[in-house]
Amino acid sequence: QVQLVESGGGLVQAGGSLRLSCAASGRTFSTYAMGWFRQAPGKERALVATITRSGDRTYYVDSVKGRFTISRDNAKNTVNLQMNSLKPDDTAVYYCAATTYDLGYVERQYAYWGQGTQVTVSS
Repeated sequence: QVQLVESGGGLVQAGGSLRLSCAASGRTFSTYAMGWFRQAPGKERALVATITRSGDRTYYVDSVKGRFTISRDNAKNTVNLQMNSLKPDDTAVYYCAATTYDLGYVERQYAYWGQGTQVTVSS
């Protein structure tokens, strides 16, 4: 089992950057692939990016490609999401999650979730 705590959210102007971090408890962090999801008001929670256990492969949804970067540090039990060139459409609650799949593309593949952190991008 793993417990996840996100941080780094906040209010930023369009074009700005934020770095989200997710700290995981336990000694099994490296056995999980990790993902970042987001849920905008009135919308379903959806994948943003995912990374394999070792960090050798990543996947991004089209809307964030070239702007967001997911990374992990297994020695520190953290996974990060660097978000650049932010747009108002990026406004959402962002969640990190852990999966036993090699890469998790949908919500049902993830067993563990953080509580979320709010990101608000003003125009």
